[in-house]
Amino acid sequence: MNSIKASIIIPTKNPGRIFQEVLDAVIAQKTNWPFDIIVIDSGSKDGTVEFVKSRPQASLIEIPASEFGHGRTRNLAISKSKGEFIAVITHDAKPVDDNWLANLVSCAESDERIAGVFGRHIAYPHASVFTKRELELHFSGFNLVPIVHLEDEDRYNSDVVYKQFLHFFSDNNALIRRSVWESIPYPDVDFAEDQAWAKLIIEAGYYKAYSEAGAVYHSHDYTLFERFQRSFDESYAFRRFFGYVLSPDLKFMIRSVGALSLRDISFAKKTGLIKTSPGTVLHAVVDNLMRVLGHYLGAKGDRLPAAIVSRISRDKKLFAQ
Repeated sequence: MNSIKASIIIPTKNPGRIFQEVLDAVIAQKTNWPFDIIVIDSGSKDGTVEFVKSRPQASLIEIPASEFGHGRTRNLAISKSKGEFIAVITHDAKPVDDNWLANLVSCAESDERIAGVFGRHIAYPHASVFTKRELELHFSGFNLVPIVHLEDEDRYNSDVVYKQFLHFFSDNNALIRRSVWESIPYPDVDFAEDQAWAKLIIEAGYYKAYSEAGAVYHSHDYTLFERFQRSFDESYAFRRFFGYVLSPDLKFMIRSVGALSLRDISFAKKTGLIKTSPGTVLHAVVDNLMRVLGHYLGAKGDRLPAAIVSRISRDKKLFAQ
């Protein structure tokens, strides 16, 4: 009989010092059952491999960078694990406390129909005020309906917002049920493998859950160009895998930039930020422009030359290094 309740999978590629905090926080988890840890590294050159080897609680799998794939690499690591549940996090997602893993598993065990659980993201203390607010707004909405499944097929086929809500899943901080993964593994895609997997399990009739208590610190203060690249990757993937068009035309793009910027300026006025740090507010407004521009071009990614897509894509650059 398998005695491992949960396995923790962490893909790595030159994560820097933050990963040392992440791995030690994972090792320090308190549970009433055993768990194992697998780090799968795709060519780190920053001392990550040596650090993992210094922690006997974690197993290490090394693969060439050329073999990395978001879905493929996670599937490989999961296939080497033993847990009834699989926690999947990224190398910069640090558990907030030592009950993170137990909270995710407890949520999954509340209903055997739950195939996957995603947990809350909290911005790191050093993150910008707008990054913190964005994460708070995003994840607070899931508390209203923490467990979902496909209840209305007609609405699912006609309402893009409903479909996106059901598909949302983030394996920056997630737990999946092994028995479901065995029949529905991660798709071998180059981006959005987590939401592509959630689409499959939702359409197969399984439930999806959100755990506020199973939280990690995870945030990025992107430069303006990095924001553009990230948004391009997101929009390009969503168009290909789900048919979503995040920014269909210039008119929509302009309205979106205006709405997002008015929201941020209103917040800045209420908090006094517009007087104490006008540069931060200006950056947020330009960040909105870069976000929506990336969505606009990403929706047209299939029409762009491959060389342009390769130059724009942030994800392709990160894993080609």
